[in-house]
Amino acid sequence: MLAISSSHIKPIAQAGLIAKGIVYTVLGLMAFMAAFQIGNQSAENTGKEDVFSTIEKQTGGQIMLAVLGLGLLCYSLWRMIQAFRDTEDKGNDAKGIAKRSRYFFSGLVYTALAFYAFKMLFAGASGGNNKQGSVQKVLNQPFGEWLLGIIAIIIFSIGVYQCIYGLSGKYRKHLDKAANSDNKILLRIAGKIGYVARGIVWLIIAWMFGKAALHSNSSEAGDTSKAFSFLADATYGTYLVAATGLGLICYGLFNFIRARHEKFHV
Repeated sequence: MLAISSSHIKPIAQAGLIAKGIVYTVLGLMAFMAAFQIGNQSAENTGKEDVFSTIEKQTGGQIMLAVLGLGLLCYSLWRMIQAFRDTEDKGNDAKGIAKRSRYFFSGLVYTALAFYAFKMLFAGASGGNNKQGSVQKVLNQPFGEWLLGIIAIIIFSIGVYQCIYGLSGKYRKHLDKAANSDNKILLRIAGKIGYVARGIVWLIIAWMFGKAALHSNSSEAGDTSKAFSFLADATYGTYLVAATGLGLICYGLFNFIRARHEKFHV
């Protein structure tokens, strides 16, 4: 078996964190623009898939999309290595396995995102009803409503974890990797705001999946863009969408700083 060293992991993890940072930074910018209707941007077209579409439309967009897809695959690979090699010494007890499973799940999510980027690059984007179609397939299964309800609970748990991770300051374990106090201060602010904003989006998505399960109606489920539409329709929606967008930009910045200063090991 090929030995994997920290020197092998570092460029993979850095590329992955940079790619993830780009996705969230662009997503946050799109949300902020949608809040104030800048450049005809709307909340309905503010999802992670729309990030890829926006990048592809830029000069040299196909090259940038290919690089971004490769970066997301690097992030997935790093998460899988963390899960299976236990690089952070989480252990094999129930708590450790739960944390390592989170890395595995994260790897699957970003593998899917990378696949979507390459699909758009080589086959073009297919439309926005794919998620509803997938949800309907779940509902069509035996006990489909219960299965979708379990998915909603998992997404809800992720959202709660993200908020707690930010508010409790657990993300500060990355602060020791920052080179100087200025970076530590920036990382502290970006981390707290970024994780909470990301958690809020997950919680809204969980609520929508829960409604879809309760009413057995796939059209009530949604992704990031539908979550922003929900915020936009709320009281003070403009400011809620803008604040969440700024929070996601902070999360993107958090990933950039981590890519620069993290000490990766196996």
